[in-house]
Amino acid sequence: MKRYTQEMEHFMNKYYNSLSESERRRYAAVEAMKLEHGGQKYICEILGCDPDTVLRGIEELKSDEPLLSNRTRVLGGGRKKNT
Repeated sequence: MKRYTQEMEHFMNKYYNSLSESERRRYAAVEAMKLEHGGQKYICEILGCDPDTVLRGIEELKSDEPLLSNRTRVLGGGRKKNT
């Protein structure tokens, strides 16, 4: 399996930490899918994420649902207003 240079791993980690939660999942999934067998474990080591997170990102990328969303949270979520 191809391994990235230490400098590239640093840049990947820096970029990963600047993303939102859903963007992180998808970025980790794309990077893992680019590599051969063992890529998922390697990416999880670099980025410090859980393998289930990468699997969820892969599922999101393979689904027919649109990825772009202006919302971070689900509509209607959060604390309800007192009336």
